[in-house]
Amino acid sequence: MNRRLLKKIAAKTGFGLLLAAIMLFTVFPFYYAIVTSFKSGSELFSIDYWITSFNLENYQAVLGQSSFVSSIWNSILVSTSAVAIAMLFGLTAAYALGRVHFRGRGTVLMIVLGVSMFPQVAVLSGLFEVIWAFDLYNDPLSLVFSYTIFTLPFTVWVLTTFMRQLPKELEEAAIVDGASPVVTLFKVFIPLMGPAMATTGLLAFIAAWNEFLFALTFTLTDDQRTVPVAIALITGGSQHELPWGHLMAASVVVTVPLVVLVLIFQRRIVSGLTAGAVKG
Repeated sequence: MNRRLLKKIAAKTGFGLLLAAIMLFTVFPFYYAIVTSFKSGSELFSIDYWITSFNLENYQAVLGQSSFVSSIWNSILVSTSAVAIAMLFGLTAAYALGRVHFRGRGTVLMIVLGVSMFPQVAVLSGLFEVIWAFDLYNDPLSLVFSYTIFTLPFTVWVLTTFMRQLPKELEEAAIVDGASPVVTLFKVFIPLMGPAMATTGLLAFIAAWNEFLFALTFTLTDDQRTVPVAIALITGGSQHELPWGHLMAASVVVTVPLVVLVLIFQRRIVSGLTAGAVKG
């Protein structure tokens, strides 16, 4: 009994240490960015692990730039629009791929998965030609278009997995009542896919919010850029000077909305990630 008890204690202790190490590795960079964002002047070059001063100069300087504030609104507009379009097409495609039996369904899913494996730089030149041909260069619609292409394969794949797990009896009952496929999708399945939609939508939103390469390539002026590019273009007073305090404050301002969204939808995210893990 003592050996078993010691093994359980050792296992729990090891698991706790591993969990603490993972939390430290993932959370510490953001925490240190918060600590650094409250520093200014020579304090930026001192190593402190606790907030020793509460100076808001960096936040005032960053939020006082109209270009940075407009980049935040651009990111919100572009990311929200891309996710909304991707979710609309993703739900309809997931219904077709998950509930309708047709020849080549598995091949289509493999193609969708294969498209998502291409690196962004591999399709950058071709996508640029398309955007230039449609006269969308330096326009938020170019980012909405490219982000939709970027997030749609992931959205279709994940939503198809959830769609397949819904009980077949619900669909049969809707058909007996005379419901069309569109009504079945929007009135029967979508209300049951809240956790899946929250998980998929939030992950797609984070991917679009943090995207840098397309935003840097397809936008030219400050009033059209998104926050990742705006942060990358923050410069100091001289050519060789980097305002680390401004960079840290901007990073915190950009990251906080994502943290808030995760905290708001954390229950739905956990439900969505664990759905179907255990079958009764």
